[in-house]
Amino acid sequence: MYQLTGEYEVRLDDKGRFRIPGQLMKQLSLNTSGKLVLNRGFENCLLLYPNDVWEEKTREVNQLNTYIAKNREFVRYFYRGATVLIPDANDRLLLPKSLISHAGINQDMILLAYHNQIEVWSKEAYLKMVDSEPVDFSKLAEEIFKI
Repeated sequence: MYQLTGEYEVRLDDKGRFRIPGQLMKQLSLNTSGKLVLNRGFENCLLLYPNDVWEEKTREVNQLNTYIAKNREFVRYFYRGATVLIPDANDRLLLPKSLISHAGINQDMILLAYHNQIEVWSKEAYLKMVDSEPVDFSKLAEEIFKI
């Protein structure tokens, strides 16, 4: 499966497009359909998934019992803004204006690729998030992995 990795600085053009860096495009080559799906992230970022990963995520979400109000709320939020994107001949993606606005993106962006997804951040929000990293990363690791 995917093992995406890397941190990439990219820039939106006047039409709301950005070019996927070549190194990241190579990592995405496992995506035989060529489709990517962009959606809102949990923080003030966007999440970009290869289509097959998106299909796995939606299978999980679609198993929720929508007779339960919290589940319906989650499903609505999860799907809100989800957009299929196909890179053009120059490996550019056109971001929907509503998602650009949601993530507070002006022009400069950071793509943070890990596991099977890519977080898309405004550069400003990303730098704020990085600045708030825990002072003692070792302690956080112990907590998370119960060492």
